[in-house]
Amino acid sequence: MRHPILLAACIAGVTAVAGCGDKSGDETVTRAFQDVNVVDETNLNDVMLTVADPNEAVSYFARTAQEHPERIDIQRGLGKSLIRAKRNQEGAAAWSKVVKHKEATPDDRIDYADALIRAGDWAEAEKMLDSVPPTHETYNRYRLEAIVADSKQEWAKADSFYEIAIGMTTKPGSVMNNWGYSKLTRGDYKDAERLFTQAVQQDPTLFTAKNNLILARGAQRDYTLPPIAMDQTERAQLLHTLALSAIKKGDVETGKGLLRDAISTHPQHFEAAVRSLRALDNAG
Repeated sequence: MRHPILLAACIAGVTAVAGCGDKSGDETVTRAFQDVNVVDETNLNDVMLTVADPNEAVSYFARTAQEHPERIDIQRGLGKSLIRAKRNQEGAAAWSKVVKHKEATPDDRIDYADALIRAGDWAEAEKMLDSVPPTHETYNRYRLEAIVADSKQEWAKADSFYEIAIGMTTKPGSVMNNWGYSKLTRGDYKDAERLFTQAVQQDPTLFTAKNNLILARGAQRDYTLPPIAMDQTERAQLLHTLALSAIKKGDVETGKGLLRDAISTHPQHFEAAVRSLRALDNAG
């Protein structure tokens, strides 16, 4: 019941300020509401970049960028939201405008390089990373340097960058997974397995790393599931991956057994595994 009284008091306070010194009072009130709007907008921008639907965020930032083309924070928001929406070509185009802004920073160039990699423009991404001063050392910079080095099969350089990146973050799971995948493509299965295991230990929700771990074990003809956290659906999916690895290695009967395990483990109908097993039975 006190809320209306409090609101009335606030309104009275604003009115009193406004009446105190005519013009200066009006300016004070205007500034006060501008400050409130800035806070509200900052919060809205954060929401749009984190929990909002990516395409809704794109619409919001695109509209706001048209209204305020001079604001680099809005242009950054547009670039980030386009990448979140997996509209990578458009995201790269948006970031190309950001880096031309007079207030652009080295981090903007790094984000642009990230967008270019996602859009498949590796050469331009490398140029953009090369334009960042060597003294600007960040986790994201070294993560991208490692990925670019990987794409050029410069393994020693990639390993060095991955190691530096891991040391610069408190959440190294995803970069350990990337490094492990690099080792997997080189045929260094034991080291790949080690890195995938560490990635899962760092982030038990990282299913990609779990699946990659199974691929590394399968490549070594180790057809057992590792002792890692997994729910029933994940267990079935990993058994399916292991089965396909065994079949690819020519261990068809082992693969069939793993497919049966996957089908019986899955809490629902596992169509992909059923289809694979049926195809093998029909072929044999």
